[in-house]
Amino acid sequence: MPALEQKSMTTGETPNRLAAIRHDFPILQRPTSLGKRLVYLDAAATAQKPQVVIERLARFYREENANIHRGVYELAEQATALFEEARATIARFLGASDPSEIVWTRNATEAINVVAHSWGGSQLQHGDTILLSELEHHANLVPWQMLAQRKGLNLRFIPIDASGQLRLDELDHLLEGVKLVGITQVSNTLGTITPLEHIIERAHRVGAVVLVDGAQAVPHRPVDVQALQADFYVASGHKMGGPTGIGFLWGRRELLERMPPFLGGGDMIARVTYQEATYNDVPWRFEAGTSDFADAVALATAVEYLSEIGMPWIAAHERRITAYALERLARFTSRGLRIYGPSRLEERAGVISFTFADIHPHDLASLVASDGVCIRAGHHCTMPLMDRLGLSATARASFALHSGEDDVDALVESLEKAARIFGV
Repeated sequence: MPALEQKSMTTGETPNRLAAIRHDFPILQRPTSLGKRLVYLDAAATAQKPQVVIERLARFYREENANIHRGVYELAEQATALFEEARATIARFLGASDPSEIVWTRNATEAINVVAHSWGGSQLQHGDTILLSELEHHANLVPWQMLAQRKGLNLRFIPIDASGQLRLDELDHLLEGVKLVGITQVSNTLGTITPLEHIIERAHRVGAVVLVDGAQAVPHRPVDVQALQADFYVASGHKMGGPTGIGFLWGRRELLERMPPFLGGGDMIARVTYQEATYNDVPWRFEAGTSDFADAVALATAVEYLSEIGMPWIAAHERRITAYALERLARFTSRGLRIYGPSRLEERAGVISFTFADIHPHDLASLVASDGVCIRAGHHCTMPLMDRLGLSATARASFALHSGEDDVDALVESLEKAARIFGV
């Protein structure tokens, strides 16, 4: 694990450090079927996995596999300890005060559904209001729509301006009577970094609970949930360099303790008779059945890897790559390329959505893929936002800790080819 062992690496931007990080990701060493270098610019969809994570998952299955919270033999006790140590690792990474505030889920989407069904189902009443934003991923929209339909709730939305930033001039008015605010920290489509501290402070003034969707933030910048003063925070492991099928919900313990279980079955119970059941303590009451313990252990390794690299370094590095990409892409604006999202670098993360003249984004993504460049095309699971922008789709490049200027150059070269082919 080269990047973890290079303790002497500086915190500055050096080609040697980027090369060492790239060496940690086996998939980046493979060429495409056309013999091109793989240029992976789709981290917002899923992150590539470092070798230490791949090896940790394999080692668990090879040497440590046993079901958790059940057996009293050595292997089972070891697996249980590793699973709970992984919970503690996530808690430290988020700045949580107690590992018991971490609930394992399959992903951020399931974590939001846990809050919607459990907290929302028990705490919200007919006529109550939920405030979201126009930036939200379907994962932070559809569960609240379903809850609103079931319980007769109202949905409001913080609007965006033409640059994709939230318009907060009417925030206090929008917050009147609101019981829950669901807000993304970073837009997966526009890269907008939302002013969470301001929103959370105003929401708490009216007694609202705040859920933050951190799926696009926690792999790319330092996060401290206590400093943020959020009430719930969710993320997906696969976007953090961890395995798929594992994610987590952080919640304030006093809120989690008032929430009924979401799913019923083994491991979330204290005692069961034929007539009734009593439930386990927090957080296990929300973890019915056999948890994805192997992937939890591997996700903890991914978090340790990110921590060793350094979240401040990752944030600064990705900001440099984003600035370079914006500068390089600007050469195409006179030929019809339009970039969506905030114009100021400090207000956006490493996500760049764009359209290029009248070339359909899917055609554009297919063309650059022939050069080994992987970008996303589509509505990015934000169809209402696309409608708000008057678009059906965009192309999207998104960066990670292994992204470099040469990746941006490869994208630019492919766009030049697309311009020639489509005559723009």
